[in-house]
Amino acid sequence: MFTFARRNSRLLLTVFALVVLAAIPTVTLANHSWGGYHWARTSNPFTLKVGDNVNTAWDSYLNTTISDWSQSTVLNLTKVAGTVTPKTCKATAGMVQVCNASYGNNGWLGIAGISITGGTHITQAYVKLNDSYFNTAQYNTPAWRNMVSCQEVGHTLGLAHQDENFTNPNLNTCMDYTNSPDSNQHPNSHDYQMLVDIYSHLDTTTTVGAALPPSVPPAMKNIVLNSVDQFGPIVKAVKNGPGLATYHVQDFGHGNMVVTHVFWALDSHHQEH
Repeated sequence: MFTFARRNSRLLLTVFALVVLAAIPTVTLANHSWGGYHWARTSNPFTLKVGDNVNTAWDSYLNTTISDWSQSTVLNLTKVAGTVTPKTCKATAGMVQVCNASYGNNGWLGIAGISITGGTHITQAYVKLNDSYFNTAQYNTPAWRNMVSCQEVGHTLGLAHQDENFTNPNLNTCMDYTNSPDSNQHPNSHDYQMLVDIYSHLDTTTTVGAALPPSVPPAMKNIVLNSVDQFGPIVKAVKNGPGLATYHVQDFGHGNMVVTHVFWALDSHHQEH
């Protein structure tokens, strides 16, 4: 049985208050950009480094994720040696860090976090994959591992979801909420077109492979998010059937923020000690 710590009870009350509106049946999104967030760059295609902080159980899935998203005409992902401790998975300027660890039976299956400057530009990102669930029979499958890895890295590129109803028929994309991910393990043509739309304009500066701008406050530079109560206020919750996802924002002012997507384990939000 999946459990959820008592200290998250207040969080769940907030979630379910927001879910009253968010759980209304949704349709495929014509535009699934995540808030207009994108990496600043001066040319296309650009190459974004992905830090490999995963173990052998995840290596092939991370390789698939990197290969899948590199099919885009506007960007390429390249795997580099990870430089962070997987348990904390602290973001690194100018790149994406991907980690796995047993983060505990805290309710979430995977999270993606992006740091924003200027209101829209991604400066650094991380993905955490929670082995406390992926080491169980329910989630230790190629389909679940591929979908969550693909989806969370997709978020770090600026993508949201094509459909946010867990019980709708699958759209054959990892950027689709589902309770049964067999056909939702990879991007589809609409994801690639959305990336073209997101990165159709060029910027005068770059955040790819770059240090954090001096305007970023110290508190944001040193942030490490290890538990739900550190993710910040919930700005959106999507709940239908056994599925739940939440979006959180920590606002540091002047267009500086950390935005987090949380993919919850199915039905984990119903269980408490």
